[in-house]
Amino acid sequence: MSKVEVFEPALCCATGVCGEDVDQQLVTFSADLDFVSGRGGDISRYNLAGEPRAFAENDTVRAFLHVAGSVGLPLVLVDGVTVMTGRYPDRSQLAAWAGIDTPDGKIPLDIEDTTAAGGGCCGSDSSGATQLLLESARPMTLRFLDAPPRFLFFTGKGGVGKTSIACAAAIHLARNGKRVLLVSTDPASNVGQVFGLRVGNAITTVPAVEGLSALEIDPEQAAEAYRERIVAPVRGLLPDREVQSITEQLSGSCTTEIASFNEFTELLTDSDALTGQFDHVLFDTAPTGHTIRLLQLPGSWTDFLNEGKGDASCLGPLSGLDKQRAIYAEAVEALADPLRTRLVLVARAQRSTLAEITRTHRELAAIGLTRQYVVINGVLASPAGNGDPLAAAIHTREQQAIAALPDELRGLPLDQVELKATNIVGVDALDSLFTSDARIPEGDDGTGLPVVDAPLSALIDELAEGDHGLIMCMGKGGVGKTTIAAAIAVALADRGHPVHLTTTDPAGHLSGTLHGTLPNLHVSSIDPVEATRAYRDHVLATKGAALDEQGRSMLEEDLRSPCTEEVAVFQAFSRVISESRNKFVVVDTAPTGHTLLLLDATGSYHREVARQLGNRHFTTPLMRLQDPELTKVIVVTLAETTPVLEAAGLQSELERAQIQPWAWVVNNSLAAAHPTSPLLRQRAVAELPQIDKVRTDYADRVAVIPLLACEPVGIPALEALAGSRTAAV
Repeated sequence: MSKVEVFEPALCCATGVCGEDVDQQLVTFSADLDFVSGRGGDISRYNLAGEPRAFAENDTVRAFLHVAGSVGLPLVLVDGVTVMTGRYPDRSQLAAWAGIDTPDGKIPLDIEDTTAAGGGCCGSDSSGATQLLLESARPMTLRFLDAPPRFLFFTGKGGVGKTSIACAAAIHLARNGKRVLLVSTDPASNVGQVFGLRVGNAITTVPAVEGLSALEIDPEQAAEAYRERIVAPVRGLLPDREVQSITEQLSGSCTTEIASFNEFTELLTDSDALTGQFDHVLFDTAPTGHTIRLLQLPGSWTDFLNEGKGDASCLGPLSGLDKQRAIYAEAVEALADPLRTRLVLVARAQRSTLAEITRTHRELAAIGLTRQYVVINGVLASPAGNGDPLAAAIHTREQQAIAALPDELRGLPLDQVELKATNIVGVDALDSLFTSDARIPEGDDGTGLPVVDAPLSALIDELAEGDHGLIMCMGKGGVGKTTIAAAIAVALADRGHPVHLTTTDPAGHLSGTLHGTLPNLHVSSIDPVEATRAYRDHVLATKGAALDEQGRSMLEEDLRSPCTEEVAVFQAFSRVISESRNKFVVVDTAPTGHTLLLLDATGSYHREVARQLGNRHFTTPLMRLQDPELTKVIVVTLAETTPVLEAAGLQSELERAQIQPWAWVVNNSLAAAHPTSPLLRQRAVAELPQIDKVRTDYADRVAVIPLLACEPVGIPALEALAGSRTAAV
């Protein structure tokens, strides 16, 4: 029996489902190869992006690449002899070469012109004011810190204070003589900002707290290290253009997620080198969508290892995964063991974030993570008759939200953490977070704040001067992007403009924010689950139509890969962008990490189209996003230290992609609301430097929206928000 080897161009996955368009010949070839292999054929398949060493170590293949480059791939060898180049063999040829049902045993030769395109979904020609602890403060009794296990995870909607709670918990444990490692797996990590020191992708001692160390799993650094491990062995052996092609195929968000996951599993399973010295490891995890994805990966990868057949996948070569089988199995065991792992769901006393942790509770319980605790952060204590109507309204609203908790959350251990007078930045402030202040801070009646007029309506007036365009509200989760996007869309629709309001946020709540309809307003949601399902169904109905049952099963397996969702969401996003040619499209985008991954997908598409079309005129989604006449990016933030720093980081990332934000919105500002409550007054004064920083350092246009006594839910409330003259600092 002969040995057949197929050397392919750089692909993300075996069947091509991860490209801008699914390649039918790849789908068919994958099914044919699986058919022949299943009948005893000795066939090996090598992907330039996943297994470059196989190319570099084969003299025939290496010489071929130096002469023809990857555009000449695929290359098929039978017992080391070249039998086909430039295209994929069909089922009968594979069977004949493998000695399966071959009448005369002869090997058919079929040499193509090596300048023919290699094809493939991802194949590319790479040429182309610190708050001090008050004397009267008393420590809180917190259930989630009662006899904690070794691993604690903090998760919840972005902006609820997960980082502050995780950092304060780490300090609490360290103050009690424990050795603690605090880890962030959030793409928009701000652990270093909270402690006021630089924390990177290496364990860093926190000097101000004995026994405490911190680590940030930087997704980009992890991905770069992952790429280097694959590319380094073949650098200098393969042509530079092929090394560049491999690097490009390993530059997507799928690689970033898997690289971060590798480091995550090492921390969960390593008992000696890295984490063995620590009594507790606390994970300040990513926003809910990322967290669920991260925690589901161990089970998904275990299934893939058990069921996979050795084909290339966006998860990497199967052989590489198989070496990690024991590590992944141990990670799954640790996550599901309540004696080792505790999940802490963090929320604010707001209906949206409480609804979010309810969904998270169900999703985590479904994958076996049932030992959960709830922390409601930033709860305003009773106003105690100080006469501030805003404080009274906030307190009432929060207590009503807590009282309406669903029974499934009421059954979990629950803690409430009081709102403090200043931002929780620095060790002193973190030390005070888990205390209850018996003394109310002194303040004045709230008059005398310097004000300027910066209403949201001024931005909307300027937007309405055109009759179409793309408006994207971006920022970290929890800053109110959904409310701002909905208010802008409602205001434009009220002025007679056709408007499409949509979200790419997996945790978006547009319908709950609007609570009504308008004649000119169309509302939709790019649901990742639904978009992925529709994409899978379309591919199976078209590219998989002619496949047999075994071939369809293989295609379905590849369509379960992590990057399938990214492709599906990107395609839906591209369709929405195209509508902005003749109407206003307002996008409530996902939290920062998701948004940047989406823009990364857009950039990958741009590079692929540019490579294929060369000098021909074309317009890609990225080009539309880069055009300030077509796209207006509005950065939404809060007047607090960390949110402003995070928004500035987002702006920097956008500028690197040649996208210049059009305006900033500072939302839910206490300074603009002029409270008289002493506690709220102190928080309002602390906002002033942050608002000034936004106006002077980051934005040409700024709107400042006051914190309202009632949440702006429903079209009338959104109309008032968009049309009111807002007093802003």
